[in-house]
Amino acid sequence: MSGTGRRAIGIAVICGLMGGVHSYAAKDRADPLADKIERERRTLEKLQHEIEDKRKHAQDTDKKKESVLQAIQDLDDTLLKKRQERTVINRRLKEKDHEIERINDHLTGVRSTIDDRRHSILARLRVQYMEGRFGHLGALLGADTYEAFQKRLQYLSAVSQREYDLMQAYREDVDRLERMERQRAVARDEMLVIKYHTEKKVDEIQGLKRKKNVILASITQQKEAYEHALAELERSASRVDGLLKELEERRKTAAFQPPTDVKGSHPLKGALHWPAEGEILSFFGRQKHPTFDTYVQRKGIEIRTDEGSAIRSVMSGVVVFADWLKGYGQVIILDHANGFFSLYAHASKLLVKVGEQVGIGSVIGETGDTGLTGDSTLYFELRQGAQAVDPLMWLAKRR
Repeated sequence: MSGTGRRAIGIAVICGLMGGVHSYAAKDRADPLADKIERERRTLEKLQHEIEDKRKHAQDTDKKKESVLQAIQDLDDTLLKKRQERTVINRRLKEKDHEIERINDHLTGVRSTIDDRRHSILARLRVQYMEGRFGHLGALLGADTYEAFQKRLQYLSAVSQREYDLMQAYREDVDRLERMERQRAVARDEMLVIKYHTEKKVDEIQGLKRKKNVILASITQQKEAYEHALAELERSASRVDGLLKELEERRKTAAFQPPTDVKGSHPLKGALHWPAEGEILSFFGRQKHPTFDTYVQRKGIEIRTDEGSAIRSVMSGVVVFADWLKGYGQVIILDHANGFFSLYAHASKLLVKVGEQVGIGSVIGETGDTGLTGDSTLYFELRQGAQAVDPLMWLAKRR
């Protein structure tokens, strides 16, 4: 092979080797980039999953915070139903208890009658024993005339009928006694079942109360929850304000417009009937939260009451609202047609309907713990027009 040929072959081999080197170099340069892209893609997917999880968690949190007052109202609604069920069960328990008392009274009377009949039967048996087996026959044969014989026969027949009736009545009384004792046993078993249902209902009520107290505690201790509940409460208060302003607008179109000036003397000041009996818990005006450095403006007063005690109208008027209101529980609003409105909240029972006329001191509801309260209280507002006034300035002085 010539030198030129050898050089050509060498060049070709070198080029091939160089090509292989370039190929491996290119491959080495491509692999890190692909890995990096893959790593970035995986990181991005992971971030997307985390973002989605956080978004879902935020949505769940928002739903939980969506309405603290609505959660309380739902619990209150269930609580009222459970209490109504408990009332029905307690009524059945009393009825069953009275039934057992009546049965016991009847049993006492029947036993006394049985004892009297037994003594009469024993006394008659002793007489018959003393007279012997043929005592009746001897009395008949001792008659000296036919007329006397007939009279003795009639007398003995009457005595025999009386003895038969006595024995029959005794047997009937014994049967009646056995039936009544069985009836009493059944009534006692039924009473035990009713007591079990009563205890179960009480446990359910206590469980619901604990749930509500947890929510109330979170509002009291957690500033975020407190502010959220306060905002909802303000929205409910705005609803009341809107209703009263609407009623005021209607009055402006009427021929009679009562005075709206709350200053100076007024014949009703210090003369209004109290809405409920109890101790005042909170007063009208600006109040500071005991835990958080915040203030609220109270438009009414709160009175601690015995659960189920009467809520009374402070004046005569007409019912313009009787329903649930978030944060306030069950609420009654009265229009007194003299420029005044009154509001009664946290009721356990509403005894009036919208449009109903009520008199001074009329029972319009029963106190309870519905709404933003854990105890049996009555929240009371008095408005002159749409403006809230201090109820203690208008209610009669207590002795």
